[in-house]
Amino acid sequence: MQIKGSFLAATAVTLKVGVVFWVLVAWRTPGGEPWDAPAFWTVVYPITLGIAAVLGACFPQRAWLWGLLLMALQVPVVAVMSGVGPLLLAGMACAVVLAVPAMIIAAAAGALRCRLQRRA
Repeated sequence: MQIKGSFLAATAVTLKVGVVFWVLVAWRTPGGEPWDAPAFWTVVYPITLGIAAVLGACFPQRAWLWGLLLMALQVPVVAVMSGVGPLLLAGMACAVVLAVPAMIIAAAAGALRCRLQRRA
């Protein structure tokens, strides 16, 4: 399997955006765990879904992957910012569950972009 430059670029952009986003969220969250933030469900998670949509639209090939990667990045960021604790496995499971809507949204945004490009 040959990895194309666009796939590597999409991965690099997603990694950078995700790490910066989750570091900022963890930095602003008491305890450093984004899912414990009072505004996680009303602010942080919707912003994350928006970022997943933008990444999916910018990189429509395998767009679902950018939603998964974006959500999964919160686990290593939390591990670095607040340390590895006994609930890390629960945090990983939570990230996987929360990644499903992000994957769907990113895939839909990628499909929409491809469809619009075919029409133009």
